[in-house]
Amino acid sequence: MSEKSETIETTGTDRSQLRIVLPGLLMAMLLAMLDNVIVGTAMPRIVGDLGGVDHLSWVVTAYVLGTTVSTPLWGKLGDLYGRKTVFMTSIVLFLAGSALCGFAQNMPELIGFRAFQGLGAGGLMVGAMSVLGDLVPPRERGKYQGQFAAVMAIAMVGGPLVGGFITDHANWRWAFFVNLPLGGLALIVLALRLHLPKRRTEHRIDWLGAALLSVGVTALVLITTWGGTQYPWSSAEIRGLAIVAVLTLVAFVFVERRHPEPIVPLSIFTNRNFTLVALVGFLVGFAMFGAITFLPLYQQIVQGASATNSGLLLLPMMAGLLLTSLVVGRAITKTGRYRIFPVIGGVVMVGGMLLLAQLDAHTSKLASGAYMAVLGLGMGFLMQTTMLIAQNSVELKDLGVASSTATFARSIGGAFGVSAFGAIFNNRLHDLLGERLGTAAAGQLTSGSGGGARIDPATLAQLPAPVRTAVVDAIAGATSSVFLWSVAAAALVPVLAFFIREVALRGGPTEAKSNPTETKSAPTEAKSEPTEAKSAPA
Repeated sequence: MSEKSETIETTGTDRSQLRIVLPGLLMAMLLAMLDNVIVGTAMPRIVGDLGGVDHLSWVVTAYVLGTTVSTPLWGKLGDLYGRKTVFMTSIVLFLAGSALCGFAQNMPELIGFRAFQGLGAGGLMVGAMSVLGDLVPPRERGKYQGQFAAVMAIAMVGGPLVGGFITDHANWRWAFFVNLPLGGLALIVLALRLHLPKRRTEHRIDWLGAALLSVGVTALVLITTWGGTQYPWSSAEIRGLAIVAVLTLVAFVFVERRHPEPIVPLSIFTNRNFTLVALVGFLVGFAMFGAITFLPLYQQIVQGASATNSGLLLLPMMAGLLLTSLVVGRAITKTGRYRIFPVIGGVVMVGGMLLLAQLDAHTSKLASGAYMAVLGLGMGFLMQTTMLIAQNSVELKDLGVASSTATFARSIGGAFGVSAFGAIFNNRLHDLLGERLGTAAAGQLTSGSGGGARIDPATLAQLPAPVRTAVVDAIAGATSSVFLWSVAAAALVPVLAFFIREVALRGGPTEAKSNPTETKSAPTEAKSEPTEAKSAPA
């Protein structure tokens, strides 16, 4: 019996398996979201122990590279060889990388192990969403949106708290070892209770396409990471990476059009809904993740929050996201209609960005929390709904590719957003400081890797009162500018979402009535997997 045929049989019938497996899926997603936040909080201790402060950014870059490059590959491998095996393999790789990072003796070792850990992390989110897509038809999947949104809230708020506790009361190595019990428990649950047999069809792996995609994505990530920070945008290094990215991605498209088993089937982009939600995901990542990256700095410098408590100040945004996800998920399950929600989400997200663009040095924590709550409400309409539309837009055999491509689009959008808004933030910060303190003083304060590298709470406390006031005002003004610019990208989200078509969700009563033969013949289809894969309903 094929993996897909079992999906048809268990969907709607074996709810006991889903109830037991779901915690394992949620734990895997929690690992993927939590790791970077915890490690980021522990980085000062790591650098103090291992040294190599000049290579500090590579600890993050190596992980991001591994995750981004591997995300599309995990989705395709799951479609080819069965999602259970591939998903569990990604968890094992992630845990092995976590253990190696915990035992690292120097900075080069840690960077290499972080890249290895990132390769496994790329399959965690994609695997969890793809397995859920196998177990639950799109019509009923909305009910679980709130639980996945809750995992995001726990990671965003709990990450700094866990990282801060480890930094203050334990060795930094536990920032990595903490993954082992959670991941081990997830592995046990999935191994014992998840039943999705492997496929038995012959396959030809698109190694050339995988290599080209990896090189192209690596070049893009390095451009967004280094551009305007480590190297000027007009430097030979950035231009060389841009040429490599363009050439390899053009070659990738050429190869994919001719390979019988492409890593990313380009045919999925002929589906209007899938292409639209991929673009929406890119813009959401660009506008949202790019902009909120600078909120913790505003909270710590302007509002005086500690590094740990800045995570708690994001709670209103996470609460808004969780609330909307719960309501929208149940509404989709009840009505089967979803087109209106990305449109509303885009409009509300624009409103939240406009409110956050009003931040200044005198904005209270209550007011900024209310602004973030509005942004969170908009995110709740979009985050899981776009994934649902992407999965419903492709054949079941391409479910993993659809999940990984949608995740990949959002990740790349976030990477570009962080880079673009980082440049905007740094330039605006330098200009505002120059107006108040003079160009020379502004250059001293904002010089260093990433711009603003010398502005932190400890440094701020040592500055004379007039300079400290100027810095606080400049940070607030630069943060406001970032959100104002993000409105331009966010405004395209409801426009694109408006053109999404309302296609019936698989697994709903309408489909069951209109396709009685297909429903009854599921066991028969299971005997002929090659034919089934070709004729799977869109």
